[in-house]
Amino acid sequence: MTQRIGFPFCWLIQRLQLLRLLPLGVTCHAVFCCLLQPGLEGSDSLLYLSCNRSNQDPGYCEREIRLASSLDFWTLSSENLIAMLPVDPVKENYVRKVKNCIFSMAFPTPFKSRVRLIAVSKEVLEDILDLDLSVSETDDFIQLVSGEKILFGSVPLAHRYGGHQFGIWADQLGDGRAHLIGIYMNRQGEKWELQLKGSGKTPYSRDGDGRAVLRSSVREFLCSEAMHYLGIPTSRAASLVVSDDGVWRDQFYSGNIVQERGAVVLRVAKSWFRFGSLEILAHDGELDLLRTVLDFIIQEHFPSVDVKEPNRYVDFFSIVVSETAQLIALWMSVGFAHGVCNTDNFSLLSITIDYGPFGFMEAYNPDFVPNTSDDERRYKIGNQADIGMFNLNKLLQALNPLLDPRQKQLAAQILEGYPDLYYTRFRELFKAKLGLLGERKGDEELIAFLLHLMEKTEADFTMTFRQLSEITRDQLQELAVPQQFWALKMISKHELFPAWVSQYLLRLKSNRNDSDSERRERMTTVNPRYVLKNWMAESAVQKAERNDFSEVRLLQQVLQHPFQKHSAAEKAGYSSPTPSWAKDLRVSCSS
Repeated sequence: MTQRIGFPFCWLIQRLQLLRLLPLGVTCHAVFCCLLQPGLEGSDSLLYLSCNRSNQDPGYCEREIRLASSLDFWTLSSENLIAMLPVDPVKENYVRKVKNCIFSMAFPTPFKSRVRLIAVSKEVLEDILDLDLSVSETDDFIQLVSGEKILFGSVPLAHRYGGHQFGIWADQLGDGRAHLIGIYMNRQGEKWELQLKGSGKTPYSRDGDGRAVLRSSVREFLCSEAMHYLGIPTSRAASLVVSDDGVWRDQFYSGNIVQERGAVVLRVAKSWFRFGSLEILAHDGELDLLRTVLDFIIQEHFPSVDVKEPNRYVDFFSIVVSETAQLIALWMSVGFAHGVCNTDNFSLLSITIDYGPFGFMEAYNPDFVPNTSDDERRYKIGNQADIGMFNLNKLLQALNPLLDPRQKQLAAQILEGYPDLYYTRFRELFKAKLGLLGERKGDEELIAFLLHLMEKTEADFTMTFRQLSEITRDQLQELAVPQQFWALKMISKHELFPAWVSQYLLRLKSNRNDSDSERRERMTTVNPRYVLKNWMAESAVQKAERNDFSEVRLLQQVLQHPFQKHSAAEKAGYSSPTPSWAKDLRVSCSS
């Protein structure tokens, strides 16, 4: 929200500078930050300051506010959360069963060894956190994002939640290695919650050590940013640091325990509340607190729902159902498998959170499972939509104690509509991937036909659609697929490929006022050339473990522009077939 502060404030700044009470060059917002009421999060101070004088006039203060060049006057606050939601009265940090609260106070545990910055997101720093990129080069920043430093006004919190894991109620879970270090309000008036992952033990650590290793942290940093640039709702990653502290992990739960290095990702999201945040309260019979939390979430994050409306929980559930269907359809459109679709990993804001053993499907396979510990293949990519339904049903069970009989019936009807919502969005996305305009009978069959051919030929999912975006109609018509379109070349070996091409070209002719060049241009904006395939992430991890972070940074740069051809990415083979050394790579289970 843009606000204006007039001449008297500008005059005050100048008088303080003249009296040497402020150094020259201190921005107006820095002083105003100190004058804010304690209850305001972040920096409401990054505002547009205005007065009607020329730039040469000593009273002139009209300018776009600069990004903060240090953390000296940059603030976080936890007050909005702790003023509205109960905090565990026990202040000691030990593992225990927690009741009748939403958060526990828990301070991060600093690393004992040196900490190095591997990567930062310029966009997150500048566009979300109002920090100039140069701040990331300071010791203060390294200390903040590694958990060594807590800013004034911040009360680090660990969130209590439960969840169904692999279909079974797991009781209390919670932030076992994450600390919410505060809320920042940026110059657009947006509130963002900052959370460190891998920053030490909390009351919810169970048998864990509170740490995350470099391997999994690289993957989370890269994937959360990659998903954002693919246009998929997600938490963001601001920074990634690594230490020399040893952390012991059994990477594949095979009994082979090895020492790895501890790392921390600074994650940001509008909210970290998840399905399990409500499940634990309903399960433990804390219904007054369940109502309080729901009203808080609605008030903060669901502006279209009237918090005073008797049907507000039904309206809230309706939005979550619709947006969860949308999110999973988006996952499917880029071949993304989350890997651990437990209810504690499903966001109430329908964003992608908690990147563990995820994977982008390479060869098209509806049974693709990125998580090698998922022996029953519960979370295979082809099952994600059904798991969404299962999780939403568990969310509804948590809401039911607050609903009257009529509201329960309405909510159940809403849930029954989930499959249609999902398949409608899925069809829209895949029609766009094929460049189809309008509605025509047989579109679903055309999509299914192609996916069938891809499955039978084990064609690369990402590059099949990308190469369909680049090949001309004439080249398809001739059935002579050039070698450069290697994924399509694989499909062309199937005996039914000519039949599919014939149907596809006939359907394209029904696109009104659409040239072939327009089709290709349109398709290249929805079919990425680059996604974070497992072998690419593994290559970056292997180098990072040798203190070579060049590929982490290259992937970060490439994945910020997934629809554009990138010379360094082409040289690295990111749009080429999976290299032979990576054919049997497994995604790590432990993190």
